[in-house]
Amino acid sequence: MGAQVMGAGTGRIVIEGVRELHPTEWTVMPDRIEAGTFLMATAATGGDVTVTNALPEHLKMELDKLRDMGVEVDATSGTPGIRVRVGDPSMLSGVDVATLPFPGFATDLQAQMMVLLTQASGAGIITENVYENRLQVAEELNRLDAAIDLFGGHRALVRGPRRLSSSIVQSPDLRGGAALVMAGLVADGTTVVDGAQHILRGYEDFEDKLSGLGATVAFEAAASVSR
Repeated sequence: MGAQVMGAGTGRIVIEGVRELHPTEWTVMPDRIEAGTFLMATAATGGDVTVTNALPEHLKMELDKLRDMGVEVDATSGTPGIRVRVGDPSMLSGVDVATLPFPGFATDLQAQMMVLLTQASGAGIITENVYENRLQVAEELNRLDAAIDLFGGHRALVRGPRRLSSSIVQSPDLRGGAALVMAGLVADGTTVVDGAQHILRGYEDFEDKLSGLGATVAFEAAASVSR
């Protein structure tokens, strides 16, 4: 568009003003956090789903952790996409995860991984290195009968596999809310996630996409999720 921007890929961006910008066309990159959410939801529920237009190079650390757990992960040929397959989530193994800026494990996928770890065998440790108070969703997951212990506000010990039960829970933020919807897909009965407006800020047509995969989801004042 004619802008003068220097420093891409470094810690310092320098922008020099120009008199005008000219029109152009650009394809926005796919949302790796949305893709990762569906991939982890698939693993937690024991499914077989292909997320089209997802780029493996945007989720390298996350996909490596899924493989370490025993999830089958493949890049699709032809049209870009990622396919994950899990027969029985309890056959997966717990892993340790530490969030870091890209290309490390995304802090915005930490809560979703926490849900997945509740279904895997053994224990996994999540260490949050990017943001404060990002493990609040653990308390809500424990209301669904998860077994998560918090240490110092930055570390969570998740034990599984756990048979989650339905309840009414509160969405603490955007990604925590999405994780609670994931937990509702795993839990027996109907789970109600209050504060669901947080979730819709970050996921386009979230209800329709989940419904298309066979979930029973209704977004109103709260998200109601049935197994």
